[in-house]
Amino acid sequence: MSTNNLKFSKDHEWIKEEGKKAYIGITDYAQNALGNIVFVELPKAGAKLVAGKAFANIESVKAVSEIFSPISGSVLEINKALENSPELVNEDPYGSWIVLASLDNPEELNSLMDDDKYKEFCKNEKV
Repeated sequence: MSTNNLKFSKDHEWIKEEGKKAYIGITDYAQNALGNIVFVELPKAGAKLVAGKAFANIESVKAVSEIFSPISGSVLEINKALENSPELVNEDPYGSWIVLASLDNPEELNSLMDDDKYKEFCKNEKV
């Protein structure tokens, strides 16, 4: 999947806007830093998301990490495939979304990075 149409947070989440909805997942950089993912704790449909606040946990052989929402909204759908196959996040981080959410405040997207800025940001990160 091309990452040119995605936005990125400093916490290494990606977001793909589709009208008043958005898919949210973790980046290739994040999944690589985590290592083999063994469990994704998904929120419930209807759960409220607040920009910058944790909404899920992801467990790898190395650690348990929080997943932060880049936007405010509500969970419309979870990626049920991750319940039985969390390794999909390692295999295809940009195709394995975690939640589909309502996009309550589209202006929040302006604070996120585009693909080029995110790549530059990652060059300065320490894993």
